[in-house]
Amino acid sequence: MTFSELTRERRSVRRFRPDPVPEDLVRKLVEAAAEAPSACNSQPWHFIALTDAALRARVAAACTSALIPINKFVPTAPMLVVQVGTIPNPASMLGGLVKNKRFVSLDNGIAAAHFCLAATELGLGTCILGWFDERKIKKLLQIPATCRVELVHAVGWPVEGIRKARRKPFSQIYSVDRFNQETADPPQCETLRGDSE
Repeated sequence: MTFSELTRERRSVRRFRPDPVPEDLVRKLVEAAAEAPSACNSQPWHFIALTDAALRARVAAACTSALIPINKFVPTAPMLVVQVGTIPNPASMLGGLVKNKRFVSLDNGIAAAHFCLAATELGLGTCILGWFDERKIKKLLQIPATCRVELVHAVGWPVEGIRKARRKPFSQIYSVDRFNQETADPPQCETLRGDSE
């Protein structure tokens, strides 16, 4: 499968078969994630595969909400992998402070993309979760206070076929030489402190 095919086939999967995901396959996903680039080669990540069903159920519950109908599918995922952002090396930390960037989150996002593309290559489906009770998950998994839970990955064998993704027209996401406000839909840029209008 080519890289272009992988990017087209990777989708967020929310319906999984009950078949377990062998840990050796999860290791392959983490090995792919570990090849991701990171600021100053800091590699500020750690992955926790939840093979214990009872523990996985408790973490899944921490990804749902009694008030908002979100992530209701997570308890059906046969594997959850918690992605933890660790303390970066001093060069990355200093660069982040100087440039007002959280490189740990950026680096973990790149690693997550590697993780999900590797899963697609193996026929697995994934869904990246950003909505969860971080405090509960940190307590359940004994994650140090100095670390953050960046993401949770639901992993499993997809029930349905690959559906077509809804994406913005290319003309709305690509410009040459200058940001083209006429084609953007509409520009949704952050206003940084000190920037002029």
